[in-house]
Amino acid sequence: MAPKVFYTWKNRFDGKNLRLLESKSKAPIKKRRRAITPEEESRIVALRKQHIRWGKMKMARLYKNIYGSSISSWKVQYTIQKYHLYYHPKKNTILQAKRKRNQSKKRITELTKKPFPGYLIALDTLVIHWNGTKRYILTAIDTVSKIAFARMYTTKSSRNAADFLGRMVYLLDDSVLNTLNDNGSEFHKEFISACEKLRLTQYWSRVHTPTDNPMDERFNRTLKEEFIQLGNYTDDVLLFNQRLTEWLVEYTFVRPHQALGYETPWEFYQKTAHVLPMYSSRTKPCFF
Repeated sequence: MAPKVFYTWKNRFDGKNLRLLESKSKAPIKKRRRAITPEEESRIVALRKQHIRWGKMKMARLYKNIYGSSISSWKVQYTIQKYHLYYHPKKNTILQAKRKRNQSKKRITELTKKPFPGYLIALDTLVIHWNGTKRYILTAIDTVSKIAFARMYTTKSSRNAADFLGRMVYLLDDSVLNTLNDNGSEFHKEFISACEKLRLTQYWSRVHTPTDNPMDERFNRTLKEEFIQLGNYTDDVLLFNQRLTEWLVEYTFVRPHQALGYETPWEFYQKTAHVLPMYSSRTKPCFF
């Protein structure tokens, strides 16, 4: 016990009145008073109802012009929120919830990247329209070794995205630390739960900023040009994934990559994973 704490209790001790040792209220002596008066509030409500589409700054100026006294835009905003005085209340509720979610997301700009395999995998979704059908190809790439994975699904659900994430993590010997994805619905709910279960930190790209995920965007282009556009596409999910697996094996074990000094991703992965902290006991990846 710190001496200061000991002497505080010692000074409060009185053998004739042990109630002095009971915990005292921690409420502040000077409590904050209401910053806006009922009169100001009622005036703002009346003005807001007359001008439902006006912003808080315009409302504050109008208040001063009518009543001859200044009022802060904060008080106007507080009153609007308190009484839900919006032109589209339901739309505003959805918008505010969306903004709150976005504020809690870790953006990729916050991550300091490190040069070892598994530190960051980038994910994305390709949407393919074909003869009246729609298919979704989830893609992922290790941003260092360039080991990539892709798989077709019939729906763009967070459950499928979670399934895909598990396969990608297994492919990289369970040695993944962080994920990067856009703000699509497939990367919410069950995908977030999967990240938590796998102890992965999830990072999000900024809205309408494809440059936040350049490596997977480039892999998507390669997948289109070197596989899909060469006659390998079919809306039969099982057949497509079988063909895709063969191409991914070639992409990882055979195809030289300029960004890796014309080594294959697997050659680069073996060379770097042995000397870096993410190396696992497995010696060969398994494609699904």
